[in-house]
Amino acid sequence: MHLLQAGFPLGCLHEQAAPCSLMQCPKKSRTFLMGFHDFVLLFCSFWCVFFVSSCSAQMQSSQTQVLLQLKKHLEYPRQLEIWRDRWTDLCSVSSSGQVNVTCKDNFVTELSILGDKPTEGRDFDGFAIPNQTLSDSFSMDSFVATVARLTSLRVLSLVSLGMWGPLPDRIHRLYALEHLDLSFNYLYGSIPPKICTMVNLQTLGLGDNFFNGTIPNVFNSSSNLSVLSLRNNMLKGPFPPSILSVTSLKDIDMSSNQISGMLQDFSALSSLEQLDLGENKLESFLPAMPKGLISLFLGRNSFSGEIPKRYGQLNRLQKLDVSFNALTGTAPAELFSLPNISYLNLASNMLNGPLQSHLKCSSQLTFVDISYNRLVGDLPSSLSTRSDNRVVKSDGNCLSGGVQHQHSVSYCTEAHVKKKSYRVGIFVGVIVGVLLISVVLALTIVITCKKFFLQGVSEQHLLHKTVQDSSYAAGFSSELVTNAKLSREDLPTCRSYSLEELKEATNNFDNSTFMGENIYGKLYRGKLQSGIQIVIRSLPVSKKYSVRNFKLRLDLLAKLRHPHLVSLLGHCIDGVVGENNETNVFLIYEYVPNGTFQTYLSGHSSGKVFNWSERLSVLINIAKAVHFLHTGMIPGFFKNRLKSDNILLSENWMAKLSDYGLSIISEEADACGVKGESPNSWQMKMLEDDVYSFGFILLEALVGPSVSAERVTAVSNVMATFNSQDGWKGIVDPVVQATCSKESLFVVISITNKCISPESWNRPSIEDVLWNLQYASQIQATDDG
Repeated sequence: MHLLQAGFPLGCLHEQAAPCSLMQCPKKSRTFLMGFHDFVLLFCSFWCVFFVSSCSAQMQSSQTQVLLQLKKHLEYPRQLEIWRDRWTDLCSVSSSGQVNVTCKDNFVTELSILGDKPTEGRDFDGFAIPNQTLSDSFSMDSFVATVARLTSLRVLSLVSLGMWGPLPDRIHRLYALEHLDLSFNYLYGSIPPKICTMVNLQTLGLGDNFFNGTIPNVFNSSSNLSVLSLRNNMLKGPFPPSILSVTSLKDIDMSSNQISGMLQDFSALSSLEQLDLGENKLESFLPAMPKGLISLFLGRNSFSGEIPKRYGQLNRLQKLDVSFNALTGTAPAELFSLPNISYLNLASNMLNGPLQSHLKCSSQLTFVDISYNRLVGDLPSSLSTRSDNRVVKSDGNCLSGGVQHQHSVSYCTEAHVKKKSYRVGIFVGVIVGVLLISVVLALTIVITCKKFFLQGVSEQHLLHKTVQDSSYAAGFSSELVTNAKLSREDLPTCRSYSLEELKEATNNFDNSTFMGENIYGKLYRGKLQSGIQIVIRSLPVSKKYSVRNFKLRLDLLAKLRHPHLVSLLGHCIDGVVGENNETNVFLIYEYVPNGTFQTYLSGHSSGKVFNWSERLSVLINIAKAVHFLHTGMIPGFFKNRLKSDNILLSENWMAKLSDYGLSIISEEADACGVKGESPNSWQMKMLEDDVYSFGFILLEALVGPSVSAERVTAVSNVMATFNSQDGWKGIVDPVVQATCSKESLFVVISITNKCISPESWNRPSIEDVLWNLQYASQIQATDDG
């Protein structure tokens, strides 16, 4: 309307009108048209800028959400009050001395937070401490899972924040990380081995924590690590030799630990400038050092032998501390005259003999401590205490010439002679002792071998391939024992039951107590005299096992105690295992009252309806149980035939996995497969891989059991529908759609797709599955909040 009023010909406006070129239009119209084109171009430019800004803001909003989740994990510390809400641009918030966030292209690249928790006089017993650590509800595992979403992070410094718990191995997922500092917290357990394989990492600071495992020996030459600080922990075991292959290292600090054993040659570390191994339990000879070393602290160990002459050639050395060891021989004169030496501490050793009368000292030398050795003779004039710019400590020797606080010469010479005779006596005693021990061991071995030979070869291999190693029963990994809280005070310890006790508990296995039957046998419900309700499983037993072998397998199952596993309370063997006559074996489990997860997903229960958050909670519980089965013992329990009807729900709606690990005592049943199915059918193959079968449990939680029970081709179509735009809306359970966050849902859809991949090599580990589920739960919790 406005264009017509301006006199613009209609033919120049509409393609269907009579065509006319720009030059054919009137001059006034041409001028207007050019202005109109400029207006359109300007409008498009503004639109593009707005669109790009919106996309950037959206990316930054995702990063902001992660930072706000971290604030919640850290229990809202005072330093993070500037992080107000999700609309705050945290990348533009001015940095302070305690908090710094740096961004590049709207992604967080640096996160540094300095807390105010105590850094001195700390004590820790593995539990939360008010005003020192974060509360009991803090989870280091969930915290690291959230941090790992900052995939562009290059600098992460979280100091004195009261974080406590084992450091999860998944910290290595921050593949771009160059600087990591978690010092002055309350981290314990082992240092994750995968942290040593982060090739971009240049600085690793885990000092002033409570790590009490061994240092991983998995460092490699491709590492770019330059600073390694593990000081003031409780680390044990040997110094890892693989560190000596990291030629980029400049600073190593492992002081104040319990590292023991011998040290190897350090001269290959050509870039090394600072080395502090003081206050440990090292006991070798002093090792060779690289020529570029500037500071060397080896005090308060148990080093012996003489100080290497090569130390007198370390021309860049400024500080040397080898005090409080058991070093012998003379004090090398070359150490005092090194061109850059300023601090030299040789105190509290067993150095003997005289010092050179014309000893030369470097002009840089300001502190010398040779006290409490066995030195004799005159104190050289260069070490005179009258010097104004040099502190010299020489007490506790046998020096003459008016030096104060000295022993008599006989004290140093006698101690030297006693020491030699003492060493000879020890050497002779050790040889005699080794000979006697060897004879006793030889006799013991002969007697033991004879005893086992008489028992026959039938018991030589107690376990089949799945449990052939004795370490299977040896123990759980320390981290899993800590996390699983294996003791269950509300349940009795596993024991052997008599058949009479079981008959009494089930009213002689009355039909009213019969609960059903599956491939592992019949199920009965009962009640012990103590009032504890139980479930009894009668199962077939392989006849190839001996009594001893079978009981050992039962003991292995009994060791599997976890909050999300249905606990085995005992067993009953009616008959003789391994004989041809009929043998009944009964397993006694705790009773879990609220039925199976599948019942609620299928809608066959008229009671509770599981929303998305509750389904995630069940999935996380079962993923933790499977992770425990895989890694809680060595080797792990695999092929656990995971199905949604094996997931039971307690009175508090906590999920527990049943029918786990039974293949080691019922291999014949395992070979029989699902009733009516071939062992090669896809259903059987699905159950052979825990991650693959867990993927179908995830699928049931998304769409219900009816779809996931279809054939593989149908499932493939389902996943294709998921991947299409808005296709998921037509297949995801309406309850899920009504209660889920879209981002949380897509995280689970993505990991489900990976779990049911036809190629086994393309499937994630159960740890990856658990990590994704926990992250999806965190997103959902934030959205609900």
